[in-house]
Amino acid sequence: MTQEPPTHPELVRRACELVPLIQKFAGWSEENRRAHDEVINAMTDAGIFRMRTPARYGGYESDTRTLAAVATELARGDGSAAWVASVHWIPTWIASQFPAEVQAEIFADPDVRICGTLSPTAMAAPAPGGVVVNGKWGFITGAPHSQWQEIIAVLVEPDREPAPIVALVPMSDLQIVDDWQTSGLRGTGSVSTIAQDVFVPQARILPLGAVMQGGTGAGGTDGAIYRAPLLPVASASSAGTALGLAKAAYATFLERLEGRRITYTDYASQQEAPLTHLQVAEAAMKIDQAEFHVHRLTSTVDSKAAQAHPWTLEERVRARADMGAAVRLAREAVDVLADASGGSSIFSDVPIQRIRRDIQALSLHALMHPDTNAELYGRILCGQPPNTQYV
Repeated sequence: MTQEPPTHPELVRRACELVPLIQKFAGWSEENRRAHDEVINAMTDAGIFRMRTPARYGGYESDTRTLAAVATELARGDGSAAWVASVHWIPTWIASQFPAEVQAEIFADPDVRICGTLSPTAMAAPAPGGVVVNGKWGFITGAPHSQWQEIIAVLVEPDREPAPIVALVPMSDLQIVDDWQTSGLRGTGSVSTIAQDVFVPQARILPLGAVMQGGTGAGGTDGAIYRAPLLPVASASSAGTALGLAKAAYATFLERLEGRRITYTDYASQQEAPLTHLQVAEAAMKIDQAEFHVHRLTSTVDSKAAQAHPWTLEERVRARADMGAAVRLAREAVDVLADASGGSSIFSDVPIQRIRRDIQALSLHALMHPDTNAELYGRILCGQPPNTQYV
């Protein structure tokens, strides 16, 4: 099935062409708390979900520079749609660390949608030929449209220390809890899932530690994109959505600018006000700075993977810091533009109010939070050990 994959410009072009459709259904997706079927189908047709599928199964094995650029375009249409794509890329990469027999099953459809989590909120017990899992996972983005879920559970065995494992489970084995009632990223369908005495065969289980390191070369998947550690991969896969939301806010602000007055002032047009000039310039510069961090993050991941260079602890942590900085700057840019948008911007048909809620929700994600990532980076720079396993 291997064929020449689409180039970076081609995939970005495809994503750009999806923006009008994604914008059309953004309100529906928010109201219904999941991506519209037409949006999922269009992203599938454009190859968005096979960007991290191994080439041997018809995937594109796209680098993280391309992931970030595509997510940025998708987020110009709707942050929720971009976040669904971004989150699917990470478990798809994880699935590519499994043995050949598992990959053949998972990637029988190269457009397979795999949701997942990095939170070990379930328990696993040994059973003949595998394990039995019980537990619940929250924030499972894209679950309503997924065929598989990547889960994390703590395996408890006699005479051994409990250890986290990664497993792949068909969605048909799990219960979906429709509990995604949120203020932001409402269109992502990030519901909870429950495993009740779910058996997982041994072939579909890996130690979390091995997956965190990446580069298992399992099943012949030895492409450059699979050589990086998981957390830098996840960071680079996620940052484009934040940047795209900031760019969407900038575009929608400028679209509404012409002809808008500043109520209770003598300004006939908001375009004439020095305050507006300062606000637009501040937002534009913050977006530029966010783009720098996204570029440095993806360049680091891609170049080190291509050259098979080992990662230092500082580089791993800086990957999270770059992601956090991009999120912080994007959120600040959106806040500036939303504050400058006037009272009429609170109406639900004005996109900037949704963009603001989406970037706020994104910035509160445990792995995206700017303060958490900055503190971790500072610890390492000050010669302290990391206070997390997620590096």
